[in-house]
Amino acid sequence: MNTSIDLRGLLPGELAELAATLGVEPYRGRQLFRWLHRRLATSLAVMTDLPADFRERLTEKAFLLPVKVMDRRVADGGLTRKLLLSLVDGELIECVLMIYDEGRRRLTACLSSQVGCAMGCTFCATGQSGFRRNLTTGEIILQAMALMEEVRREMPDARLSNIVFMGMGEPLLNYRAVIKAARIFEHPDGWGISHRRITVSTCGLVPQIKRLAGEKPPLELAVSLHAATNELRERLMPINRRYPLEELIPACRHYGRVTGRRITFEYALIDGLNDRRRDARRLVELLRGVPAFVNLIPLNPIPGDPFRGTNRAKARMFASWLEEHGLAAAVRESRGRDIAAACGQLRAEAHREVF
Repeated sequence: MNTSIDLRGLLPGELAELAATLGVEPYRGRQLFRWLHRRLATSLAVMTDLPADFRERLTEKAFLLPVKVMDRRVADGGLTRKLLLSLVDGELIECVLMIYDEGRRRLTACLSSQVGCAMGCTFCATGQSGFRRNLTTGEIILQAMALMEEVRREMPDARLSNIVFMGMGEPLLNYRAVIKAARIFEHPDGWGISHRRITVSTCGLVPQIKRLAGEKPPLELAVSLHAATNELRERLMPINRRYPLEELIPACRHYGRVTGRRITFEYALIDGLNDRRRDARRLVELLRGVPAFVNLIPLNPIPGDPFRGTNRAKARMFASWLEEHGLAAAVRESRGRDIAAACGQLRAEAHREVF
């Protein structure tokens, strides 16, 4: 690629500076931002209210990544849609759109932050595939664009209401690109998504959690917990050896104190492993004093995985055990089990077919 600037990865001020360097008024950069992030333009040619010579100079200095969908899956009566995208270097990433409520007014995009993942969680398809590279800010935005292109064929006025960085990769290991993407998503001249509806997930990187607490305005935090003891969490999540619960939980408490936000703790329920009443008691004790909500997720198994998900009835019972002791919890609605919905599954399928 001869050009070096990915236009979708720039904030309005940066686009205004770019416009000035190309000899036009800075407000043209803000117009460009609106074309990219409100109208979701895929080419400079459609931006007819921008001067033609400005657009021509832009093509010499910058680029727009193309959307290349390699595979698409639909489930839950069209309410869950998963895309496998190919990037310019041939790497594959996944993103998911989930549509909630009968009026289809709440659309959540689950986005990837890395190609692969270095965290090695034992029940995660992405973790088993290894780490390739970080995504750029533009590549993160591109996923949301691809999802909206899909849904707007049927819902022309559809708009994203929520963003969750819970796809492939560890978002806080790609901190700058993820935070910049969040700022683009929340900007009123573009996607206009409230910062309260943008969630960053982490497997438990303590220094980055503390850093995230200082972001203004604050984003929502989700922590993948999955166990209430170091012994079990180390078995499931190798990162616990570096940042054990004795460090992770105080960092979460700090985040809640600084931001005033409740933290979501993701807890994948695994049959016979972490779904017993004593596990619930341990979880209550662990999160005592933390502004917490526990999102219970019956494990979505991956091929070759020895773990099985807890059935829905027992998952609801586990939630009731937590709530008996004042810990807010809910069993997450299961989505897309028949379309390889777990992170990294669709990419893994594609690699098996190629190799």
